[in-house]
Amino acid sequence: MSGFSNIKSGLSKIESLERELNLKQLQINRLLNITQAINNNVRAKDLYQMYESFLSWELSVKKMALYIRNDSGWSLAASIGIEEGLLGTDVTEYLQRFTHLRNLEEQEDPLLREFDVVIPVKHKDLPIAYVFIGGFGEDEDMYNKVQFITTITNIIAVAIENKRLFKRQLEQERLRREMELASEMQRMLIPKSLPSKDHYDLSSIYKPQLGVGGDYFDFMEFDDGKIVFCVGDISGKGVAAALLMANFQANFHTLINKRAALDEFIRDLNKSVHRITEGNWFITFFIAEYDFKERALRYVNAGHNPPVVATVDNFFFLDRGCTMLGSFLELPDVQVGECYLHEEAMVFAFTDGLTDLRNKTGDFLNEKMLYTFVKENYDLSATQFNKLLMERIEIFKGDQNYPDDFTILTCKIFGDR
Repeated sequence: MSGFSNIKSGLSKIESLERELNLKQLQINRLLNITQAINNNVRAKDLYQMYESFLSWELSVKKMALYIRNDSGWSLAASIGIEEGLLGTDVTEYLQRFTHLRNLEEQEDPLLREFDVVIPVKHKDLPIAYVFIGGFGEDEDMYNKVQFITTITNIIAVAIENKRLFKRQLEQERLRREMELASEMQRMLIPKSLPSKDHYDLSSIYKPQLGVGGDYFDFMEFDDGKIVFCVGDISGKGVAAALLMANFQANFHTLINKRAALDEFIRDLNKSVHRITEGNWFITFFIAEYDFKERALRYVNAGHNPPVVATVDNFFFLDRGCTMLGSFLELPDVQVGECYLHEEAMVFAFTDGLTDLRNKTGDFLNEKMLYTFVKENYDLSATQFNKLLMERIEIFKGDQNYPDDFTILTCKIFGDR
């Protein structure tokens, strides 16, 4: 009888080993199916369903909650055996406590009390997923099961993270193309060439920090011999500022061609800006009209950095005008400044991004330095002046980046010839 018992016991062990082998084979086959699904770029939603099915059917997991990192934080991606009410509990504040695989004993959160173990998944030392497992039986091989769950969770989590990073890369590429298109469109709105005539000479430097920006300059010549030139700075940066700049440019051309007085023009321009921005954005703006027959320069400074005028024996600021455009529907007061330039003069206007430049020691390119440069070089042509100024700027900043958009508009007024 003892021999028969030994044979029966041996057969039972063989059957047990065969069942275990079959189960391992099923697990490996399902693991291969998941790997193939990842290679076929299956949707994240379907991967989560495969993950739930694998843990529930092949590994007989009773309770599970999988949290995956996304662009906005952490989200519950899959779960097994947890009541719907508990799944709504926000446990993200506890996640950073779990730096390695560990048992969960006494937990203050009611959802975490449902589980026995937590498995963090890291990618390049950063956590990308946490899986909580519970409901283990006393006779279960908990160690081997946790090892297998760790493996499959790593595979799923890394695949999802790669999808997220690839999606972000595509989004960044799309934004880059959009920025290139916006930059190209904006360059079409900025004058490509500026006039150089017997009585005046215009030149510009235009440096949008991000390829697009809120700086603006323009000019208009009229048959009666007058010329209008302007420079502006729209609050904000990037595409939003560029879109507002495009609208501003259209309104500028429409209104300036009405040939109204400067104060009336500024009031109308302010209303058009306010209608669009509803007071949430503003524009600093300077506009000047030069009549070479009268040698008269009339201007309005709407909250902009005061341009300067330098002559052989004089230096003064163009600071009369009004508050910035767009903040109020009605401008409270508009003053038109006026000066007469019978002799050679340089009018130098710029946006505040120029004085945001720093050198390697952190010193700013301050206005005093700019004004000294204007006084010393007012006798150059506008083109020569800007070329020399740009050389000085590059020397000053060295290898430092441009922190903001900046624009320079220089107008050389020639004396009697």
